[in-house]
Amino acid sequence: MTQFLIRLFIRQPDHAQDPKVRAAYGNLAGVVGMVCNLLLCLGKLTVGTLFGSIAITADALNNLSDASSNVVSLVGFRLASKAPDAEHPFGHARYEYLAGLAVSVTILGIGFSLLKESVVKVLHPTPVVFSGLTVAVLAASILVKLWMSGFNRTIGRIIASETLIATAADSRNDVLSTGAVLFATILCHVTGWDILDGLMGVAVAVFILVSGWGLVRDTLSPLLGESPSEDLVDHIEQKVLSYPGVLGMHDLMVHDYGPGHQFASLHVELPAEQDPLDAHDLIDNIERDFLKNDRLMVTIHYDPIVTSDAAVGVLRARLTEKLRQLDPELSLHDLRIVPGKTHTNVLFDLVLPAGYTGDQVELLSQLEQFIKEQDAAYSCIIKVEQSYTAAHK
Repeated sequence: MTQFLIRLFIRQPDHAQDPKVRAAYGNLAGVVGMVCNLLLCLGKLTVGTLFGSIAITADALNNLSDASSNVVSLVGFRLASKAPDAEHPFGHARYEYLAGLAVSVTILGIGFSLLKESVVKVLHPTPVVFSGLTVAVLAASILVKLWMSGFNRTIGRIIASETLIATAADSRNDVLSTGAVLFATILCHVTGWDILDGLMGVAVAVFILVSGWGLVRDTLSPLLGESPSEDLVDHIEQKVLSYPGVLGMHDLMVHDYGPGHQFASLHVELPAEQDPLDAHDLIDNIERDFLKNDRLMVTIHYDPIVTSDAAVGVLRARLTEKLRQLDPELSLHDLRIVPGKTHTNVLFDLVLPAGYTGDQVELLSQLEQFIKEQDAAYSCIIKVEQSYTAAHK
């Protein structure tokens, strides 16, 4: 069914990175989710009202919250597909994150409302009327939600949308919550313990609140400026280092302006003895490679590294090993040795991981002492920087 819907409604489905095709995938997921969730909500709401089940009513409102999420996501995808303009030169793709945040807050509101109603039902239980229709509606809901989970996961992976992958997880969780409601309904009928209906309503409400809070955190993270994924960092490093003559790279920064709208900057280390025009040509090729094959706009700074000075190479190797011993997350770059009449300056940039909690003063003191041990004439000048990528695990 998923592939049939894709073939029916998506033009050029293999070009998922194209903004228009990506928006079409998002619109399809939003419409399908909205229709399915509304039908489920109406069915459960009817059954819950007719047979006096707060748990089924709670599950119905959970589907209603999912439908509202689909509407907001649909609007978010449409706004996110708008082309850049003079006021927003980086595009409007962050609307997708804002849509997710709005959905998350709505889910929290519904969860609190359901929790209040369910607690009242626990304190003042009322009889729940059992019927085959109740079982049929809940069983059908489980089957539909299983399909929706697979549907959203498939499209989410095709267009690399964390929003749709989260929606798939939410549908999977709905299977569990609806299964719990079905179990409580049958148990109420068998045991006559009507309080179980209210208790299950509380459980569903708590489940909605926990899921909503998790979604709030997930949608806030990219808006606040989270680290790029380890896979993306590894891909960038491997591609840059695969070019002949590249000695290393550092100072990678990735700015996320929404799905499919990422910009990166980094420093590439090349031999100082290389012709600057050749170095510039190589950098141009790397930048074009990223733009053409990864749709990633990369700006590269050229760092010349002296390779003919053996003393620099020896000191770099020793310093790197020393840093590894002190803390594997520490690194250095731009090491230079500048001789003078009375002393020799050793200059380099020390990179600390974001959120570093160690004693920086003690760290610098140890490094200065270590460098002094290599040569009494060495005078250490260290520039401290912060890494903007997460440390590799």
